[in-house]
Amino acid sequence: MNFIRWGVLSTAKIGVEQVIPAMQKGELSKISAISSREEDRAKEVADRLGIEKAYGSYEELLEDEDIDAIYNPLPNHLHVPMTIKALEAGKHVLCEKPIAIDLAEAEELVKIMGRYPELKVMEAFMYRFHPQWQVIKQWIDDGEIGAIQTIHSSFTYYNDDPENIRNKADMGGGGLLDIGCYCISASRYLFEDEPINIKGEVEIHPDFGVDTLASGVLRFAKGTATFSCSTLASPDQKLIIYGTSGIIEMDIPFNPQESQASIRITSGEGQVLKEKTLQANHYTIQGDAFSKAIIENRDVPTPLNDAVANMRVIDALLSL
Repeated sequence: MNFIRWGVLSTAKIGVEQVIPAMQKGELSKISAISSREEDRAKEVADRLGIEKAYGSYEELLEDEDIDAIYNPLPNHLHVPMTIKALEAGKHVLCEKPIAIDLAEAEELVKIMGRYPELKVMEAFMYRFHPQWQVIKQWIDDGEIGAIQTIHSSFTYYNDDPENIRNKADMGGGGLLDIGCYCISASRYLFEDEPINIKGEVEIHPDFGVDTLASGVLRFAKGTATFSCSTLASPDQKLIIYGTSGIIEMDIPFNPQESQASIRITSGEGQVLKEKTLQANHYTIQGDAFSKAIIENRDVPTPLNDAVANMRVIDALLSL
């Protein structure tokens, strides 16, 4: 097998505009089919993106024996149910973050995964596949900023549309599940550990019933991470790592475009000591990395227990 034949569940905006075109540039990923609850919509997208097959239901696509793996960008409340259906159909699954709407659902997915040891499931935290993160990891390992003391990250956008899925509680809406999860994941990734104490403030919208503002403090054995996320604030994202002898700054840590990933090490006085700009598409890299794990029958780059650990922190913040 030289490549993996992918099927996409839904014509979601993130898939059509970003993930599918990027994966089509990969060496190991072939987008072979796409599905929608509206067949005309599936055919229109398939024609536009050069996809061979279009289906008018998710179930039809899952029944296609020529599909090896599924990309699941459906609304959050359908991540686990449709991932399970894909597993039952014998398909590997790359599921958009968050893997589930709460910890219990994520743990149930892990339990069900045990029935399908030959199949692979991964949460699509694409940011980790951008090479800027490998560079930063190397800088930290090389002691460029000394020992990490604290990390601060933020991720915001403005969306007050009551009909948007991100503002619907029954569909797994809310800022923590949509963007705060990145800040939490990145903090755990950089410390290579799980928080031993979690504190925070979460504001629930009176009409939407979802969190539109959240701030957290995560205490790790070797330092702290603070973050804020909001779905009713001006769009922005930042991540800063404070070490004992330097600072790493990331301009666009989570979803940089191909020419925007700028990272630097600065001194406490603001002097730039090292700087790098990288061009890459993390969706292309992520798709090929998952495809390679299937082809070579290796563990996926980000195991499912990492998704469960991230959900554990989100659950803790929402229960405060």
